[in-house]
Amino acid sequence: MLTLGISCFYHDSAAAIVKDGKIIAAAQEERFSRRKGDPSFPLSAISYCLEEAGARIADLDSVVYYEKPVQSFDRLVSTYMAVAPWGLESWLYSMPRWISQKLHTPTIIRETLEYDGKILATPHHLAHAASAFYPSPWEEAAILTVDGAGEWTTASIGHGHGREVRLLNEMRFPDSIGLLYSAFTYFCGFKVNSGEYKLMGLAPYGEPKYLNLIHQRIATLHDDGTVALNLEYFSFLDKLEMTSRKFATLFGGPARKPESRITRREMDMAASIQAFTEQAISSMARWARKVTGQKKLCMAGGVALNCVANGKLLRENVFDDIWIQPAAGDAGNALGAALLAQHGYHGVERAETGEMDRMSGSYLGPSFSSGEVEAFMINNGFPYLKLDLGVR
Repeated sequence: MLTLGISCFYHDSAAAIVKDGKIIAAAQEERFSRRKGDPSFPLSAISYCLEEAGARIADLDSVVYYEKPVQSFDRLVSTYMAVAPWGLESWLYSMPRWISQKLHTPTIIRETLEYDGKILATPHHLAHAASAFYPSPWEEAAILTVDGAGEWTTASIGHGHGREVRLLNEMRFPDSIGLLYSAFTYFCGFKVNSGEYKLMGLAPYGEPKYLNLIHQRIATLHDDGTVALNLEYFSFLDKLEMTSRKFATLFGGPARKPESRITRREMDMAASIQAFTEQAISSMARWARKVTGQKKLCMAGGVALNCVANGKLLRENVFDDIWIQPAAGDAGNALGAALLAQHGYHGVERAETGEMDRMSGSYLGPSFSSGEVEAFMINNGFPYLKLDLGVR
């Protein structure tokens, strides 16, 4: 049983191939195109995965997409209708891509790959949950997924048992921990969907002096870890910006311009939103423990890449053990989609539990021997120095 998973047309496009429940290969398109966060159809990554599997397109039993495009389009249209007549600029920016590309994903897959077999699509957060649970070493566990948004869902609590993955609770758009963190990323002058790690890295240099302000004015944090955003401070519903003028007023001036000097304000804002996020993740994890009764937790979603919050959660001993998908963001959903199709749709049994590293150390992409590297240098006329370090 051979399944290809695909993630594309938003950011961090990727492909993964799974054979009889075993992960054969997975790679992001950016590794081949050299374009950071490449959102395009991952044709090069797909070619690599097929080569590693020793397979052709015709050998695939299914191709699986990492979200439900029609449901995501429904959220987009419903949001624009809710904020109309504002949002025209954002509408004109988004609609051409949806009408020409995203709504026709199955057709694009079929025509680009010249594939006439089964094409499936899985809900975004179910793919995240699958990417977290199936490679884990456990027969049963709680699952927590947190990101910006996938269809209408922005976070979920799930339960995995054997080859079954179910989502039990969810947080819905526009309330989102991921979008909240991205809003601060944007305001501090970093790029959304790639600069969040910079904000996390900046946090230790500041003090969480704005934490109470976030709680009081920007976001209400509930006992189950869900948040309710005060949308007066955000612009992502109707503009191509994350934050509003009211947000800027609250923090004493306009957003930092990218590449400009980082001030004490940005350091303290980073520390504050990091502290808030840690509180939210901790609360959500405690709720997941209560809802599922499980002692082990699997995590995925872009916010699960916040290793500082993860480390704090581990030290709090909410769960006995935690397993986090290394490719927790949307790239990892190519893998999650493939695994979900294998175990949930095709009925392939999971491999025997207990193996700690079903991800092969995350060495699932292309590798290059010393000879290949040297040949590349010679063929391109690049100067190089070859060192014999006694390593083969």
